[in-house]
Amino acid sequence: MNAMTTATPHTAMSLNQARFNMIEQQIRPWEVLDAQVLDLLGRIRREDFVPAPHKALAFGDLELPLTHPAVDGEVMLAPRVEARLLQDLALKPTDKVLEVGSGSGYMAALLASLARSVVSLEINPVLARMARENLQTAGIHNVDVREADAAANGFSACSSQGPFDAIVLSGSVAEVPAALLALLARGGRLAAIVGFEPMMRATIVTRTGDASFQTEQPWDTVAPRLRNFPAPSSFRF
Repeated sequence: MNAMTTATPHTAMSLNQARFNMIEQQIRPWEVLDAQVLDLLGRIRREDFVPAPHKALAFGDLELPLTHPAVDGEVMLAPRVEARLLQDLALKPTDKVLEVGSGSGYMAALLASLARSVVSLEINPVLARMARENLQTAGIHNVDVREADAAANGFSACSSQGPFDAIVLSGSVAEVPAALLALLARGGRLAAIVGFEPMMRATIVTRTGDASFQTEQPWDTVAPRLRNFPAPSSFRF
């Protein structure tokens, strides 16, 4: 296992305890009980994907800025939110996955550890480079991080790579665009955080046929917006 940080035995023990506390005190209480997901969260070193100024908060129940100075919306999602989205996707080892919003590469690392391959799109060139470097250092090689505006031109940046068995949006949207759902393979699942503040809904969409989809909204949260996604044509209560 490759490590990005050099730690003394005492420091390593403290990090391992903090990781354990994150899983037991934040993630399990949020109904993340899948043994494979919990094991993965214990193995992937979240602290190695956190920018240096915030490493001390790597296991905190909060969003962490990815840029300095901080840019609105460019954050690592809270660990419990990432874990629940990962569990709800129910990935298989044969799955091809699309992620929108690479950030630091942490979610891509989790996805890639459960799936065959991941295409991860990041609009910010600084973050795209960060994600590539973090994944390479972590020894994860089945992720293709691309600098792209995912939503531009009807998701043309990723349409040629589809269909995908799973799609995850690492940020919120007002609604899930039909052009993105069209990239799902039959039986494929999309996980997104949808809606408006103060309450958004985790939304899991499964493609059940050529033009049929099943939608579940199992839990509530709030997350920063992904950039440039189309807004609804009119406000709806």
